[in-house]
Amino acid sequence: MQVITAAHDPAEPVPGPDRPDLGGPDPAPAFSLLFDSHAGQLHRYLTRRVGPETAHDLVAETFLVALRRRDSYQPELGTARSWLYGIATNLLRQHLRTELRGLTATARLANASETVIAGHDGRVSEQVDAQVKAAQLAGALAELNPADRDVLLLVSWAGFEPSEVAEALGLPPGTVRSRLHRIRRRLRIQAPRVHKGQSTEEGSSHV
Repeated sequence: MQVITAAHDPAEPVPGPDRPDLGGPDPAPAFSLLFDSHAGQLHRYLTRRVGPETAHDLVAETFLVALRRRDSYQPELGTARSWLYGIATNLLRQHLRTELRGLTATARLANASETVIAGHDGRVSEQVDAQVKAAQLAGALAELNPADRDVLLLVSWAGFEPSEVAEALGLPPGTVRSRLHRIRRRLRIQAPRVHKGQSTEEGSSHV
């Protein structure tokens, strides 16, 4: 007897670890894998934005929200990672004041560091210069609107591709790419010293 199976649409993503089925009667195993796979990286990303204590709370809340809304996850629309970061981004917007306080506090270090007397050894000078650049960048980030900051930092700090940012934020990929281009151009104008040695296009460790 021949068993006839439905052909898989090549345009539809194949279910797998990055696109799990979360709609089963027992979500515990799937969410345990999600937590093990993504909680650590998500916490590091959120820590850079709002500090470790708030990040810890946000990670826990992200997974609680995801558990409650697991039936809304559609694997064909994006990976579980993008979905989780989208939830975290929405929760993060409740902590904008915390993020801005951290950025503005870091930005103040630019003026303080630039007053260091010249003549220190090369290593100290390089450390001070790196601190100044980071402070200048923090000031530029603080001036971005929250939506632009989310797009930029998901790419630069979370290591997302523009297509993944589009999945996380529910935006067309073309919109994300054009927004990134506009943001990076603005940052180069506002903080040219930062971008002489530190580009927004240099992966997850730089903005």
